[in-house]
Amino acid sequence: MTPGRSGAEAEGAARARTERMLRAFHEEGSLGKAYDARLLARLWPFVKPHRGLLLGSLALGFVIAALSLLRPYVMRGALDEGALAGDPERLLRGGLAFAALVLVEQVLAFAQVYAMQIAGARSAADLRREVFRFLHGRRMAFFDRQPVGRLVTRVTNDVDALLELFSSGALNAFVDLAKLLAIVVVLVSLDVRLSLIAFAAAPFIALLVLAVRRRSREAFRDIRARTAQMNANMNEQVSGMAVVQAFGREVSAGREFDAINGAYRDANLRSIKYEAIQDAAVEMITAVCLASIVVSLGYEPVSFGTVAAFNAYLILFFEPISALSQRYTLLQSAMAGAERIFGLFDAGEGDAPRVAAVPPGADGSGAVIAFEDVEFEYKEGQPVLRGVSFTVAPGEKIAVVGPTGAGKTTLSALLLRLYEVTRGRVTFRGRDVRSYDRATLRGSFGVVPQDVFLFPGTVASNVALGDAAPDRARVEAALRRIDALELFQGRPGGLDARVDERGENFSAGERQLLAFARAVYRDAEVLVLDEATANVDSATEARVQRALDRLLEGRTALVIAHRLSTVRAADRILCFQRGRLVEQGTHLELLRQGGLYARLHRLHFARQGEAAASTAGD
Repeated sequence: MTPGRSGAEAEGAARARTERMLRAFHEEGSLGKAYDARLLARLWPFVKPHRGLLLGSLALGFVIAALSLLRPYVMRGALDEGALAGDPERLLRGGLAFAALVLVEQVLAFAQVYAMQIAGARSAADLRREVFRFLHGRRMAFFDRQPVGRLVTRVTNDVDALLELFSSGALNAFVDLAKLLAIVVVLVSLDVRLSLIAFAAAPFIALLVLAVRRRSREAFRDIRARTAQMNANMNEQVSGMAVVQAFGREVSAGREFDAINGAYRDANLRSIKYEAIQDAAVEMITAVCLASIVVSLGYEPVSFGTVAAFNAYLILFFEPISALSQRYTLLQSAMAGAERIFGLFDAGEGDAPRVAAVPPGADGSGAVIAFEDVEFEYKEGQPVLRGVSFTVAPGEKIAVVGPTGAGKTTLSALLLRLYEVTRGRVTFRGRDVRSYDRATLRGSFGVVPQDVFLFPGTVASNVALGDAAPDRARVEAALRRIDALELFQGRPGGLDARVDERGENFSAGERQLLAFARAVYRDAEVLVLDEATANVDSATEARVQRALDRLLEGRTALVIAHRLSTVRAADRILCFQRGRLVEQGTHLELLRQGGLYARLHRLHFARQGEAAASTAGD
C-alpha cells in the first residue's frame, strides 16, 4: 500500500467518524417542536422565589415607558408656547422639565435593569444548582451514554442562554407592547391621517418576524448542539492528550475538531444572517415610514411643535417594534437552551425506585452481604454476571479473583447501587439494597477504588472527603494507621499541601494511599477494596498490607484483587470466570482443587519468578 493511499484512507476514516459524531449530536439536538408557553411555565418555579425583584423591575419599566411618552408632549408645549410664541421663560421651563424627565427616567432605568439582572442571576443560579443536583441523582448507566462535554454545556452555556433573557431585558417585551399600544393612541390623537401611514408598516414587520421565526429557532438549536459537541470533543482531547501524542493522532484529531468547529461556525452564521435580515428590514421600513410622513406634511398644515412631537412619537413607535424583534431573537436562543435543559430532565435515567423495606435479618441468613442468583447486563443481551450467589458473614474477609472482564468490579458497583441488578437481588444486613436510601447505604461502606480520583484542595480535605471541615486529629490517625503519616507530613505544607486537579502532583502510589486513608477515616462497618494495592510498589504494598491486617480485624471486607499474594490470608476466596462464580474456598483448598485459581496462582508466580530473574540478570 502506498503512503498516499494510506493517508487517504486514514483521512476517510477520520471523516467518517466525525460525520457519525455530527449525526449523533444533530439527532440529540433535534428536540422537535417547542411550545414557548410550556417551557416558560417550567422555568417559573426557578423564577418564582425572586418574583418580587422581577415584578418590581416590570413595574419600573411601565413607569419609565410612561415618562418616555411625556417627553414629546413636553417638547411640543415648549416649542409651540415658548419658541414660536416668543416666550423664552416658557421655553426655559419646558427645557428644564424635559431634562428632569430624562434624569428621572435614567435613574429609574438603572434601578429597573439592576433589579431584573439580580432576579435573572439568582434564577439562573437556582436552575444551574438543580441541573447539578439532577446529575448527582442519575444512575451510572446514564453517564456511560453521555459525553462529559455535553453535560457540562447543560450546566454552563444552556443556562447562560436563559440568563440572557434577563440580562438583555427581554422580559421588557410586556412593557414594549404596552408602550406600543399607548403610542398608537397618542399618534391617533395627534393626527389620524399621519398615524395611518405609520400603522401601514406593521403588517410587513409581522410577516417578516413570522418568516424568520422558525429558521431562527432551528439555528439556535443547532448552535446549542454544536456547543455541546465542541465541549465534549475538547474534554476528550485534553483528557487523552498523552494518548493522542503517543500515537501521533494530532492530524486526525485536528480534522475532527475542524469539522466540529466548522459546523459550529455555520450554525452561528445562520443565526447572524436571520438576525441581520430582521434588523435591517425593520430599520428600512422605519426609514420609509418617516420619509412618507415628511412628504405628507407638505399636504397638511400642522404646527411646528406638532410636527416635532409626531416625529418623536413615531421614533418611539418603532423603538419597541425593533426592540421586540431583537428580544425575540434572544428568546429563540433562550428557548433553545430551555429545550435542551428540560430535555435532559425528561430523558434522564433517575435512580431506581426503592422497594419495600424488609426488617434486617428477615431472610434468616444472618449475612452482612448476600448475592442471590444475581444477573446483570451493562448492555441488553450482553450479560456480565450470570446467576451469582454467595454470602458474606459478619467479620468475614472475602477475596474476589479472576481474569480481566470476569465481573469482579461489577460486584461492588451493584452492592453500592451504582447500577441496578437485572435479575435477582443484593442484600445488606438482610435487606435489599434497593430499599435503602442511597446515602445511608453508601455511608456503611469504606471504598478504596483502583482508579483514585482526588479533588482540588489539600491532603486533609481529600482524606476527610465528605466532611465540610476535616477533623485533623482523625486525618492524622487515618494516615498513621496505614503508616503514611510521615510520608505526607514530609511534603511542603504537610497535611495542608495543595492537591491539583485529579491529584496530578501526586504519584499513583500516593494517590492510592490517600484513597485508603479515606476508608480508614470513614471508619465504616464494611470495607470494599477494589485492587487497593494495584498502583503501589512492592515496598509500599508490604507496608499497606501490614496496615490492612490490623485494620481488618473485626471488620467485614470484600477484597477484589489481581495480585494473588494479597488474598492468601482471606477467610474465603471467590473465583470468577466469564461472569460466573466457578470456585470458592480458602487458598489451600483452591490450590488442592487444581482448578482456575490454581492455574492463576501458577501463572502469577511464574511471572514473578521471570521478573526476579530478569532483575538479577541486569
